[in-house]
Amino acid sequence: MGVLTALAILATLIVVHETGHFLAARWQGIRVSGFSIGFGPPLLQWRRGGILYALRLIPLGGYVAFPDDEDEDEEHSDIPASDPDLLRNRPLPQRALVIAAGVLANLLLAWAVLVAQGVVVGIPAGFSNSPGVLVASVQARQPASLAGLRGGDRILTLQGQELGGGERAVSDLVAAIRQAPGRSLQLQVQRGAQRRALTLTPTEAGGIGRIGAQLQPSGSEVFRPARGPLEPIGRANREFLALTGRTIDGFISLATHFDQTASQVSGPVKIVAMGASLAQQGGGSLYLFTALISINLAVLNSLPLPLLDGGQFVLLLLEGVRGRPLPERFQTAFLQSGFVFLVGLSVLLIVRDTSQLPAVQQLLGR
Repeated sequence: MGVLTALAILATLIVVHETGHFLAARWQGIRVSGFSIGFGPPLLQWRRGGILYALRLIPLGGYVAFPDDEDEDEEHSDIPASDPDLLRNRPLPQRALVIAAGVLANLLLAWAVLVAQGVVVGIPAGFSNSPGVLVASVQARQPASLAGLRGGDRILTLQGQELGGGERAVSDLVAAIRQAPGRSLQLQVQRGAQRRALTLTPTEAGGIGRIGAQLQPSGSEVFRPARGPLEPIGRANREFLALTGRTIDGFISLATHFDQTASQVSGPVKIVAMGASLAQQGGGSLYLFTALISINLAVLNSLPLPLLDGGQFVLLLLEGVRGRPLPERFQTAFLQSGFVFLVGLSVLLIVRDTSQLPAVQQLLGR
């Protein structure tokens, strides 16, 4: 059930993103010819109001199609090239709004989900008394894994000092890790009924220490009712800005220290696995997961890469500088190269993340 919940969340985020593009175009009276979730051959499709809606085979995103891009579409073959309602014939600001609407939709959804968390679940008020820091997940071949840490372990002490509990314990441990690249840290860990001593040596990435593990407070999160209707909004604003800032920092770190941080990039399989785990925990975890993935999707699509919204913005910018559209062959080559890159990267991440699943590693005898 947790996996189905995570898949439903990812599908919803994709639908919201593409709906942003779709509504921005329709609101401005721009012709739209298709709305697809996924790529490749259609599994299910229907036409309504001159628009082809489709659910496609490869579930790695989606797209909104315009008659401008479909020269062989019989449904729109009678539309003259000079039609003012074609996307390419609209002013640059209107086309820019269509491109930006998907990112804006994901950001708005993330904020709304954080507000909903405060209204439905309540305002976070710490964690139930349970000492230590919980290791939620561990990346293969990273310092945490090499030290012997596993998902579900509780770190009780650091350098012989008790960590305590709650968010403060996580903050203290993360700060110690960030300040100790290349240095050994002595931990005492509880796994089930057993306690064991482990030595953890963070690697350096961007001048700080990293271990390749997701840490969270031990115990269950406690919530209290909101003190008035404005408190959930105020808390959502702060949480939204913090999550967006951390996400942007993560992408900057990936670009500037790719060799050290590339292994921390999560593909669809790992994201679904994380979402399934959070779905089983209940509480506010699933709200936070939805907001975080929605913000990541928005920031990712803002990157100036082919096929992404950021890449479309680059083409639009170049057109504005030149005063006329770029050559058709250049635009086609730009978009096709992006498709090959993104599909190849997605397949690579899926294979890597699948091989790291505990069940698969057990099957392979690792």
